[in-house]
Amino acid sequence: MATEVPDAETEDPERAEEPVPSDDSQATDAPHSAEASTTEAPHPAFEPYAAESIPQAAVGAPGKDGVLELRFAPTAGGTKLVHDYATVPFHVSGTLGHDPHPDADTVFLQSPTGGIAQGDRHDVDIRVDGEAIAHVSTQSSEKVQSMNRNYAASDTTLSVGAGGHLDYVPEPTILHADSRLFRDLRLDLADGATAVLGDIVVPGRLARGERFDFERYLSRVRVSGPDGLLFEDATHLAPGTEDPTAPGVLGDFTVYGTLFVVAPDADTAALSDDLHAAAADGEARAGASELPNGAGVGVRALGDRAELVQAALHAAWDRAREQLLDAPAPSGRKY
Repeated sequence: MATEVPDAETEDPERAEEPVPSDDSQATDAPHSAEASTTEAPHPAFEPYAAESIPQAAVGAPGKDGVLELRFAPTAGGTKLVHDYATVPFHVSGTLGHDPHPDADTVFLQSPTGGIAQGDRHDVDIRVDGEAIAHVSTQSSEKVQSMNRNYAASDTTLSVGAGGHLDYVPEPTILHADSRLFRDLRLDLADGATAVLGDIVVPGRLARGERFDFERYLSRVRVSGPDGLLFEDATHLAPGTEDPTAPGVLGDFTVYGTLFVVAPDADTAALSDDLHAAAADGEARAGASELPNGAGVGVRALGDRAELVQAALHAAWDRAREQLLDAPAPSGRKY
């Protein structure tokens, strides 16, 4: 069954004011100064933005540098969230036990803000101990608000211990006009560990006719195992300089999605064929192929609407979970 997804074409919140964190959610000293944050860039393409100061709350101010830490561990009663720490714009209200796997634990990340704003810097660290099974997602689509200064960035570190499994499948990201977003995700797997990483990009508020009006989107994924690097993947879209609708990029399609099923000990040839059949059996244009170094399978999907792409990826995710965990993927229920 295709997962339910909020209608990315009808959601249209106005840009929220800069959040004012409560006393119990404020970060302590920022990990770096506001001045350093505005002059350092994670990639050469973002250097001009990094030099731009922000008239409102500066980079590094409370509510701008969001920190999230989660750690899952196995217990006699199944996997449990044993550590969590969050500052604005992240909020963790607890865990849910609706995963089809009896030993899995689920966290849906929430945000009290109107989305990602210019100058935001997010630092996410999720750890899954050996033999634990965790599913982390977001409550709803993540909106990257319009920007006229600087940029937003997210640094995500995931680690899975021996025999553990992590599903990190957030809801789609909606890139509003003039937005600039850099994402860096690193996954480290121990022996016998597996993971599923999902990402869907919606290039604007489609119902408004806003398509590819964002300024720049760069996403980097790096996955390592016990013996070192398994694979790297990057998506870099800059509609103002290179047409994303050109042949060989997105073509006639609008929404782009990726699912990495990282399973170094699996029969990747058979798994690739199986996931291809699952993903391609729908309205989205989708396919699957083996990842380098026997790391697993990568699934790509293109469509005109977010729900079509997410349905294709969910079908592949469901098939992968059956093979890796002998349990289907969770439904899209966010409560």
